[in-house]
Amino acid sequence: MAIFSIVNQKGGTGKTTTSLNLGSALAKLGQKVLLVDMDSQGNLGYSLGLDDGSTIADVFEGTTEIEDIIQQREQMDIVPSDMRLVDIELSLMDMDERHNMLNSKIKHLSKKYDYILIDCPPSLSILAVNSLYASERVIVPMLMEVLSLQGLDQIIQTIEKINASYKKKLVIQGILPVMVDKRRKLSQEVKDYILENYDVKIFNSMIRNNVKASEAPSFGQSVIEYAPSSNSAKDYMDFANEIVKLN
Repeated sequence: MAIFSIVNQKGGTGKTTTSLNLGSALAKLGQKVLLVDMDSQGNLGYSLGLDDGSTIADVFEGTTEIEDIIQQREQMDIVPSDMRLVDIELSLMDMDERHNMLNSKIKHLSKKYDYILIDCPPSLSILAVNSLYASERVIVPMLMEVLSLQGLDQIIQTIEKINASYKKKLVIQGILPVMVDKRRKLSQEVKDYILENYDVKIFNSMIRNNVKASEAPSFGQSVIEYAPSSNSAKDYMDFANEIVKLN
């Protein structure tokens, strides 16, 4: 069993797209998958057409158990979120164990799943710290652009602080290049720069630009289900196979 945080504090990096499509691809490979949405925007649930109802906010408020809010789509279990997570975050600031809230709610589920994927909020907030603390490994979806390097520095620094503060051994499993246009020379230059200057792996898999991945949420589906022969679906299946081989 492995718990991954999918994290990048920069918006528009395909974080939620990666979470749901990696999850769906892993499920296609016969893996038992739980997706946990820790982003108050609730895009993960929307993208999969989840029903309105209780969310992770209710679990944090103590009004329900996490098992009671799980919904199923595409052979995956999903824990949805909503805008109330903004208020939850404010209330966590006054708690002694504020970093441990998510971990305390999901750790007993670990034996039920092969993979738990946590879709982190697009900021390095206390909710992101909760997600990272509950995880063992990190996947960083990243545009191969110069401005993305600043975000990578911040992610690395945050993980180092969490490991030092809480005696964790959280590791970046790798960077996933997303929205890749192989014709752009800059993409390869940024990739080479990361390999030369950071002690971080870049996955062999990369996710190419493809309109089908953008269309799929409108139909409440992953691109794996919506357009299985598209470049995006093939790329995410390749990525899922790469992840499985790590364990």
